[in-house]
Amino acid sequence: MLIKRIILTVFVLLIVLNAILTGCTKQKQTGLTIADGLLSIGVEVGYPPMEYYDTDGITLLGFDIELAKALAEKLGMEAVFIDTSWEGIFAGLEAGRYDIAVNITILPERQKKFNFTRPYIDSSMTIVTLKDSPFKIETPKDIAGFRVSYQGYTTAQYFTERLREQGVLFPSFSYDKITNCFDDLKLRRLDIIVVDNIVAFNYAGEDTPFEVVWQGPSGEYIGICLKKGNDALTAALDNALEELFEDGTLLAISQRIFNRDLVTPVRKIN
Repeated sequence: MLIKRIILTVFVLLIVLNAILTGCTKQKQTGLTIADGLLSIGVEVGYPPMEYYDTDGITLLGFDIELAKALAEKLGMEAVFIDTSWEGIFAGLEAGRYDIAVNITILPERQKKFNFTRPYIDSSMTIVTLKDSPFKIETPKDIAGFRVSYQGYTTAQYFTERLREQGVLFPSFSYDKITNCFDDLKLRRLDIIVVDNIVAFNYAGEDTPFEVVWQGPSGEYIGICLKKGNDALTAALDNALEELFEDGTLLAISQRIFNRDLVTPVRKIN
């Protein structure tokens, strides 16, 4: 009987010790972010349907907002959003103003300077005009001579710069917000907007004056950007993203925001 009691006592002590060690391991995770328990997210609000304000001007909505909240929950943290200009979003990461930046196209030149998670959505470039535009655009080279707009420092700007290098000339207008591009196109101050398909199809619909007249191939993968060397948080976010793929959360967000699946095709891309 005494031996049984000793064995039982040792067994209980092992369970308690394991719980303590497990708790210690979880506590170590608090060093992942700038402020323990908080995942701070740099985001350029004003890029619907990815991130934008509700009509009250306060509530944040959009795919990336829901994604970031789901990631924070997986990490046992609270999501804190920091609205910043797109032009300064990378500088904010380097300065430590926030832990991550969302909705960032993964480019080789950016990977040299920053950490990136696995991609969570795919994108492609588009050309948007007014439905009643008198000119015809069938290829990117057809924009020659027209007034072209884009949001500055985005892949849309890089796209237009490559066209110029190929000898396609046009007056261009860089905006700090994509919403302003669509406002000016509606007022006919512009002829064309170059923008990614996720935003383009959000604006172009049956009840809108806008039309997508050209769409490029997919393959512009979007991920989460972190300060270079922040490998622990990068790995934790990759694991959390995999869980969101696995449990259907990402698909549900995509269906709710876009009415289609834009996430599953990139699941196996690392």
